[in-house]
Amino acid sequence: QVQPVESGGGLVQAGGSLRLSCTASGLTFRDGAMAWFRQAPGKKREGVSCINWNDGSTLYADSVKGRFTISGDNAKKTVYLQMNSLKPEDTAMYYCAADIAARITWRECSRSQDFGYWGQGTQVTVGS
Repeated sequence: QVQPVESGGGLVQAGGSLRLSCTASGLTFRDGAMAWFRQAPGKKREGVSCINWNDGSTLYADSVKGRFTISGDNAKKTVYLQMNSLKPEDTAMYYCAADIAARITWRECSRSQDFGYWGQGTQVTVGS
């Protein structure tokens, strides 16, 4: 059973940085993708970023391009999300997801319903 576990959330002031981590225990496939999604109160879950294990390619939501960086360590089955220049609108519960299929386009990356494995989430709060 694949079980992603997130860590690294917290409270930070606007303009600050946080680094989220997610380790997917039980992950046996070397290909596929891992992703970060987020959900703010009263809003739909939205895609933030994806990384493909086979070639390390990455995808980002327009709202985080240039501020967030996703990276991964396939040997450790761990993915990171470095978040810089945080804004109050980045406040949300951040979820890690994993799936056996790679994501080629942003549309594929942002479809949460297509990811098979999910973590419990970690809260990120950005003060103004």
